Amino acid sequence: MSSGAKLFDPVQFGTLSLANRIVMAPMTRSFAPAGVPTQDILEYYKRRAAADVGLIITEGVWVDHPGAWYDQNVPNFFGDAALAGWKEIVDAVHSVGGRIIPQLWHVGLYYTAPVDGYYADWGRLRPEQVGPSGMVGGMGVFPTPEREPMSDSDIADVIEAFAKAGAEAYRLGFDGVALHAGHGYLFDQFFWEETNLRTDRYGGGIAGRTTFAVEIIKEIRRRTSPDFPIMLRWSQWKLQDYGAVLVSTPAELEEFLTPLADAGVDIIDCSQRRFWEPGFEGSDLNLAGWARKITGKPSMTVGSVGLDQELFASLGGEVSSPASLDRLEALLDRGDFDLVGVGRALLVDPEWAAKVKRGAILDTRPFSVEAMHTLY
Repeated sequence: MSSGAKLFDPVQFGTLSLANRIVMAPMTRSFAPAGVPTQDILEYYKRRAAADVGLIITEGVWVDHPGAWYDQNVPNFFGDAALAGWKEIVDAVHSVGGRIIPQLWHVGLYYTAPVDGYYADWGRLRPEQVGPSGMVGGMGVFPTPEREPMSDSDIADVIEAFAKAGAEAYRLGFDGVALHAGHGYLFDQFFWEETNLRTDRYGGGIAGRTTFAVEIIKEIRRRTSPDFPIMLRWSQWKLQDYGAVLVSTPAELEEFLTPLADAGVDIIDCSQRRFWEPGFEGSDLNLAGWARKITGKPSMTVGSVGLDQELFASLGGEVSSPASLDRLEALLDRGDFDLVGVGRALLVDPEWAAKVKRGAILDTRPFSVEAMHTLY
């Protein structure tokens, strides 16, 4: 078994200096009572930073805006108690030589079952419409909204919430910030033509539908510094529709990514369910490969790295066992992408990266859905 040598090459993106290319992907765990990160969460991240993970992206964290969240046990990124907890986590990760960035999150239309009787104000925000008729499935549903599409004032409020969170990340000493703009959440609801039929500057073609995100990116940049790293996650698939396609061709992808890159995105996080699948017919480049080719920006691949089953098979009860990294390493060696996001493999095994480094990946733990409910 290969030791994944290039995975452990150091790399630098502006002020973000990483010991290697392995990134802990964001994974929602719901272990923060009342939204406040605990000592257990601190140890959870610190263990992985100390075991050769180059960069940690936190689980998605709620920005300070009504309707941003649906689960009171997912961490907040506002309020004195939550921010004090995050400061301790940043310091702990840095104490073992790690790097960490928060993933800022607003769910928009997304709705899921209540947690402990708690319902978010999920009906408040939508770009334009509910989405395709009958679009229900997977882990969520777009419910019938209770109000009109977002006004300019509503949009300004959300921009302010993200900008405030970005400024807090900078103040707390995080090594950058990540924006969750995939999987059918609020950013993605603006991106996708099925849920954004606006005729103002936030709608239109795919480039126009990036305006909401572009304005958030620019405002975060304005409130932080010119070299504060900003990462953005995007995806084709949605939690409500795994077969959804945001862009159908490389030309459409270029039209979509160019405004985001020009606005100040430094690293493009390309979420796929299976990293080895080509992004488009006629080329073996995956989405991260295409993003890097089109924009020249560093990109990150993610999707079933190190496991033999993709996420939703695991959530359906199938056990995922450790898998070869040979294909991943070949694509990395070829220069298709710069970073590798690892989710479930790192969730169940804090030592996963260290084991890969010494060539012992097959000694790592298999993943089962029970792991989602355990804070290793």
